[in-house]
Formats: sequence, structure tokens, C-alpha cells
Amino acid sequence: MLFIQSGPIIYDLVTKEKEKELEDCYINSLKLAIKNNIKTIAFPCISTGEFRFPKELACKIAIQTIDMFLTENKEEIEKVVFNVYGEEDYKIYEQQIRKN
Repeated sequence: MLFIQSGPIIYDLVTKEKEKELEDCYINSLKLAIKNNIKTIAFPCISTGEFRFPKELACKIAIQTIDMFLTENKEEIEKVVFNVYGEEDYKIYEQQIRKN
């Protein structure tokens, strides 16, 4: 099992820098999976709990970033799973996925 650094912590407002840090968490995790020949990867709702990243924005960043990465690396990763914390998160991800 591989572990990646934690996501950004939000103390006040979400800055573009914090958005980029969250995006980088997903990209770096996917790159590490490829490097280690991992074809399936699961992601929690990174930074949305105690780190206070707004759930809707975090979900949008996660899905867009992963979608872009997979478009460029479609042969490398076979399956991505979003491991959500509860019903609220499930609904947010379901709605965002339908938009894409």
C-alpha cells in the first residue's frame, strides 16, 4: 500500500494556490500509481474533513483533474474509485460526475 502526502488545509479562504495543491495531490498519486504499475486507485474526499476544503469545490477539482489525467494516460490506469465518507459526499460526487 502506498500513502501520499496530505491535502491542503484551509484556514480562511480557498486560494488558487490551495486549489493547485489539491490538484497536485491527485496528479502525484496517479503518477505514483503508474510508476508502481497500479491499475486501480481509490481516492477519499481529500481535505474535505478536518482540513475544511469546501466539498463541492474539492469534488469538482478531483473529477476534472482525474478526467484530464486519464485522457492523457488512458492506457495506464484502468479504474478510479471515489471512496466517499457519507450520503452527502455521495450526492455531491454523483451530481458532479453527471455534469462531466
